[in-house]
Amino acid sequence: MTNNNHHNKIDYVFKVVLIGDSSVGKTQLLARFARNEFSCDSKATIGVEVQTKTLIIDTNTVKAQIWDTAGQERYRAVTSAYYRGALGAMLIYDMAKRQSFEHMAKWLQELREHADKNIVVMLIGNKCDLAGLRAVPTEDAEDFAHRENLFFMETSALDSTNVETCFITILTEIYKINARKSLSGADDLNGTGLRRTTIILNNHDDAGKGCCF
Repeated sequence: MTNNNHHNKIDYVFKVVLIGDSSVGKTQLLARFARNEFSCDSKATIGVEVQTKTLIIDTNTVKAQIWDTAGQERYRAVTSAYYRGALGAMLIYDMAKRQSFEHMAKWLQELREHADKNIVVMLIGNKCDLAGLRAVPTEDAEDFAHRENLFFMETSALDSTNVETCFITILTEIYKINARKSLSGADDLNGTGLRRTTIILNNHDDAGKGCCF
């Protein structure tokens, strides 16, 4: 399913930003997805950090640029400039901290003020491994996501629950939108979009691992 001709050629570059309060686990989610790592000693991000990961989607090589934006209030004016050019965004809260969820509306408003109107947005309830400390019922998050037309998923960077799935989901949706734009005049689509998308994670951590949507 891989193609050697694609190894040195990047067909798409998708920028995705991670936003939310400090200490909700943005950096840990990114480390788990990009490098399959988790550190209990992770420090707060200052400014912005960028990680990349390459995937093969329908024989196209996609480089995901994941921007980990600082959650501290004093950095928000700095990070707002980084929303520009983003095709996807993950709004991340700590499901054990109600306040971080209540701030989602504020983060979403800021995102929509600075980002493209067609940006793909996913709401992420992180740290679902802390089930006994849950402060945000799943139903509350689902209602917010439905009301704001967002994708939604609960994750755990600690035990890897849904981490790969959430990133692949948002990247696949971005790919489908771009593919529809490129092929909007093709007769075989008939306005229905792509029927099936094959994704292969193309790095040493996940060699040979693929998903279909």
